[in-house]
Amino acid sequence: MNLSGNKNMEWSMPRVVILLTVFLLFPVINLSPDSYRTIVEDTFEVSPERPAGSSATLGINSAVIFNIGGEIRFLRGIELEITAPQVWLSYRGALVMAAYNNISPQTASGIADMDGSRIAFEPLPSKLQIVYQIPVRQSHGLRTTPYVTVPTGIIAPSTFPLLFSLSPVMKGLTNEFENMTFNITVRPILSDEGAVRITTRFPAQLRNRPITVLINDNVITSISELIFLREGEHHLLILSDDYRNESRRFVVERARILDLVIELQDTAPLLIFEAPQNARVFLDNVPVTISREPVKTEPGQHEVRFQIGDYTVIRTLNVQRGKTYRVALEVDLTINEIE
Repeated sequence: MNLSGNKNMEWSMPRVVILLTVFLLFPVINLSPDSYRTIVEDTFEVSPERPAGSSATLGINSAVIFNIGGEIRFLRGIELEITAPQVWLSYRGALVMAAYNNISPQTASGIADMDGSRIAFEPLPSKLQIVYQIPVRQSHGLRTTPYVTVPTGIIAPSTFPLLFSLSPVMKGLTNEFENMTFNITVRPILSDEGAVRITTRFPAQLRNRPITVLINDNVITSISELIFLREGEHHLLILSDDYRNESRRFVVERARILDLVIELQDTAPLLIFEAPQNARVFLDNVPVTISREPVKTEPGQHEVRFQIGDYTVIRTLNVQRGKTYRVALEVDLTINEIE
């Protein structure tokens, strides 16, 4: 396909998936911008929110533009996957791939005159399985294997969008060659971590007292920032002399931010009363309304009295700070055989 041709022509032969393996194997460092003309087949965004990625059809003398979007803190890199027609193997060394960053304009469609910094330029390998993985941060953990090639450099997210193009090495090739189309899929490479955002709410009468926050027995020095954790289950513990201790488990999902809101409670003892509907309840001779809501009291000794008609039960209990007690009147019926 040339710049004046019809870019909608399709190749009818069977396609073979090739996982791109060569990207930036020999990176090109070009400090001055290049100007070039190409056919921009598609422009799309790569985002952790869409792990399956986006696909486009790429012909000869054409390109795709892709940008990074969404929450990039969980992004390790970008992977390019290509599907090529079987006939490509008959044209070994006839195409070169090129990649540019810092491009202008950042979006385009159809025939476009572009400026950008060339970061890769080399023959497209004559392999049916090739993978390009582009690191976008330090400590990315990506490794070159027989099936995947990872460049030594880092392509900073600030230099995106990237333009990836295929161009012929020479002119005068067959119509079969010019009509070849490749399918390219660009997807995010995510880290195996997520994050938790902890928000604490204090009792109105007891605000901003010291607390100690632990996750998996590790002290968290600041909860004003995101806390990054491996995906999976974790344990949160909040300790304080002024509030009730809080303990809960939570699950962090990959490339997701979990919001945890912790309602801190003061350490006043709580009493939960349970009794039959017609019972009257008194705490230290003060009537208590029976409900599911706990009743706050002071630490120390207290008297509880239950009354049902002429039947009265009185008990004394000692309550401690930071504890919750269930105080229940249970009526039972006992039947015993005596003969």
